[in-house]
Amino acid sequence: MKTSLKIIFLALILFTQFCRGQQEDKVIIITLDGLRWQELFGGADSLFINNEAFVDHIGGLNNLFWAETAQERRKLLFPFFWSHVEEKGVILGNRWENNKVNLTNTMVFSYPGYNEILTGKADDARINSNKKNYNPNKTILEIANNSRRFKQKVMAFGSWDVFPFILNEKRSGIPVNAGYRSSLSKHPSEKALFLDKIQQETPKRWGGVRFDVFTHNYAMEALRHDKPKLLYIAYGETDDFAHDGRYDDYLKSANRTDKMIQEIWEYVDIDPYYKDKTSILITTDHGRGTGTGKNDTWRGHGEEIIGANQTWIIAFGSKIKARGELKSKEQYFTSQFAPTIAKILELDLNSEAKELPILK
Repeated sequence: MKTSLKIIFLALILFTQFCRGQQEDKVIIITLDGLRWQELFGGADSLFINNEAFVDHIGGLNNLFWAETAQERRKLLFPFFWSHVEEKGVILGNRWENNKVNLTNTMVFSYPGYNEILTGKADDARINSNKKNYNPNKTILEIANNSRRFKQKVMAFGSWDVFPFILNEKRSGIPVNAGYRSSLSKHPSEKALFLDKIQQETPKRWGGVRFDVFTHNYAMEALRHDKPKLLYIAYGETDDFAHDGRYDDYLKSANRTDKMIQEIWEYVDIDPYYKDKTSILITTDHGRGTGTGKNDTWRGHGEEIIGANQTWIIAFGSKIKARGELKSKEQYFTSQFAPTIAKILELDLNSEAKELPILK
């Protein structure tokens, strides 16, 4: 009898925790590495799409992504962003409308950018390279994982193998599936095991960055089976294709990512654990240059490249105002991203930056 009562008691505790989890707000953070605001707001760029140095099949790429107006082109490139998100969420950073988002770090490359996104402040003194050094700063994910409400309900998936260090997995305790890591689940699904297999068998284009299809599908399996309350997904292909000088692959990757984000939203919009309780916030770690000449500055970024500190922010979901594309003259900063997440999740973030004016 005592054993039966214990089982019933434990079942009641688990059920209570599940019900509480059902009602709590959840957040999905998404980053697209090095995606320029010019493509987000204007679609395919005429400076690059017909340039044989950057495009193998110009006619085919034009058929996919070219139209007469910027509004038409951006809908071809990002159909989900410029339908659902434009109607139900908010999009910041169209500099043609004098609506600006900028980095506050002066390094203007990936590790410092991700640190700023996830901590709410730049740290140029200590975060000044892409080396695999453990981040001395606590990210919003670590703060959440250290809290009672979010303990062991925080997960991260990234295409770049530096994310275990950016998120300081050793100290934070956050499970990080990044680079060419296999599933981290104690009981991986059949699909996760298949992902492990084909990831090992797929040729590697970049040493430290896997294709986003693996990152995305590992993250989708986590949504389905592990039910994180705070999930981070970091897509990486756009930056690497740009560094390679492949504008065609850069556009196609951006378009695929739009479809992946649509898949995420369509899942959380029907799953009872997430429906009407989930906000999705999206940004980039840095911008790029605009040059096509001798230096091809669109391929790179860094403090010496004009425009590379220009970013953007997208948000939609349960806690986000439906404001659409903001066209007012405003200046926002990437450092405001993490404080906005902290506000949604009611967490204390040590940042002087204020949350973005996008919350209900």
